[in-house]
Amino acid sequence: MRDAVIVEAVRTPIGKGRPTGTLAGVHPVELLAHTLRTLIDRAGVDPALVDDVVGGCVDQVGEQAMNTTRYAWLSAGFPDSVPATTVDRQCGSSQQAVHFAAQGVIAGAYDLVVACGVESMSRVPMWSNVPAGADPFGPGIAARYPDGLVPQGISAELIAAKWSISRDQMDAFATTSHRRAAAAHADGRFAAELAPVTTEAGVVETDESVRPGTTPEVLAGLRPSFADPAFAERYPQINWSVTAGNSSPVNDGASAVLITSSETAARLGLRPKARLHSFAVTGSDPLMMLTGVVPATEKVLRRAGLGLDDIDLFEVNEAFASVVLAWLQETGADPAKVNVNGGAIALGHPLGASGTRLMTTLVNAMGQRGARYALQTMCEAGGLANATILESLQ
Repeated sequence: MRDAVIVEAVRTPIGKGRPTGTLAGVHPVELLAHTLRTLIDRAGVDPALVDDVVGGCVDQVGEQAMNTTRYAWLSAGFPDSVPATTVDRQCGSSQQAVHFAAQGVIAGAYDLVVACGVESMSRVPMWSNVPAGADPFGPGIAARYPDGLVPQGISAELIAAKWSISRDQMDAFATTSHRRAAAAHADGRFAAELAPVTTEAGVVETDESVRPGTTPEVLAGLRPSFADPAFAERYPQINWSVTAGNSSPVNDGASAVLITSSETAARLGLRPKARLHSFAVTGSDPLMMLTGVVPATEKVLRRAGLGLDDIDLFEVNEAFASVVLAWLQETGADPAKVNVNGGAIALGHPLGASGTRLMTTLVNAMGQRGARYALQTMCEAGGLANATILESLQ
């Protein structure tokens, strides 16, 4: 039976959103093209051997329209004979790209494939693909959910209320994320995965949203981000404790992994870093929206024939602190094993790039810590979640 393995993984530093972010001046196609060039160069493979490029991007409009992945590959200077496609599973888009790519390798449809993602939230803000007055849901959804769906921030508040997660807990979690990310940078743990970007302002080499001096006391001074009288009346259980400090920021970035089979890796002289062991994707309540990480974790562990205690490292996307804290309550996972190099609250969450960004960080952390198994999961808008288990080959 064929397997699927990761032989290289890279990412850009994650830039702050406008107005202060230094990657805001880089077109998203160029941001991804730079990442693809770095990936292929570091792997040392002939780009003409790549069978397909599967990329994730959420707001596919404006500068991210017209199949961004295809034009990034071409902009990188690679052969036009190599196809590419862009997929959207919201925040999990590039993790889903990994699933599609790996499943294609296992099925024998691909021998060598790139999974990647990009998002320039500075240049293409969230919801740019929904013009004012447009209804992206239609009458069937309105009939099924007569009280209406809610923004993700309200879902994060509902999760905090349901799991009795306090503002202090969320701020403490966010502080830990920043401290871990700052320590990882200081110790050089990100060096192998970063692809520095040269801009007009200079070379961007580090993640710009990390704040080493963050404390719970500083975060306690921030106002709730989503307080709204209309939602307060509808959901009186909400305590309004989700802030910009315990949520992921607005960011720009790109990431990519190169996937093949063990057999092809041996033939090409490539050294696998990790085997893509098991995959899962689930749906959940679109009102709570962000809780799918719990059933996705259960499902992927069941498919893998593993227990929670078999997993050495976890990456759970920090879209909001309440999501990860609820996941911890439900699973009973050891917090010391979760997001050991910091998460999206500190590092940033460039939507379409986050899936392969987490995977790049996770693969490197596995090698650094001698981990055998690792699990990655991400909540996604609309009540979706992906989960992946990696097995180290380093």
